[in-house]
Amino acid sequence: MEMDLKLYGLVIINVYYEVTMIGFIGGTGPEGRGLALRFALAGEKIFIGSRERDRGIEVAQQISEHCPRSVEGGDNYEASSKSDIVVIATPYAPQKDTINSLKSNLDGKLIINVIAPLSFNKGNISSIRVEDGSAALECQKLLPNSSVVSAFNNISAQDLLKKDKKIDCDVIICGDDEIAKKTVMTLAEKISSVRAIDGGRLENSRYVEDLTALLLNINKIYKWHSSIKIVS
Repeated sequence: MEMDLKLYGLVIINVYYEVTMIGFIGGTGPEGRGLALRFALAGEKIFIGSRERDRGIEVAQQISEHCPRSVEGGDNYEASSKSDIVVIATPYAPQKDTINSLKSNLDGKLIINVIAPLSFNKGNISSIRVEDGSAALECQKLLPNSSVVSAFNNISAQDLLKKDKKIDCDVIICGDDEIAKKTVMTLAEKISSVRAIDGGRLENSRYVEDLTALLLNINKIYKWHSSIKIVS
């Protein structure tokens, strides 16, 4: 944990998790690739994980072509073991099995869950009801010693993958660990034109995840890549 401390009585501010490498579990999908690209462009050290090691290496090489520093790649086990911040970017269905298979590597780390549980049926997109309330809450239950933060659920993967595309949107970030949440908010704003919004406790992630289905249905109707912008 990195600390930039200023003391006023007993109050400590500007405390963050140290970011030495960000690993992506399921990093070869559109959302994982898009976020990895944007963080790599911002100068972060990135590791792309995949179920298939060769695929992880291939996508890492593709991203490296557009970035100031090379991106590493391999399988999900390597991504979870080598990184101090881990992004869970798989579809919802394999989340539980994937996390359980990597639990020893994920224990005690900052976990960013970007999953929105969705169902696609005859052209209609709807949210899947999750027993624990949300994908992020399920993730936290599976990893009780880790700090899970929900973020990036509503940001367009297609837009993220266009490296020169301006991402003018808000990212709602939910979590129970205030230091972890603050760290993710700082990371989010390394993506040009993105504003991080504190969405409160992790239990609020259920509402943010559900918004994804609504946005995707709007996109389908209007042929947009809509996103969230909160105004006062």
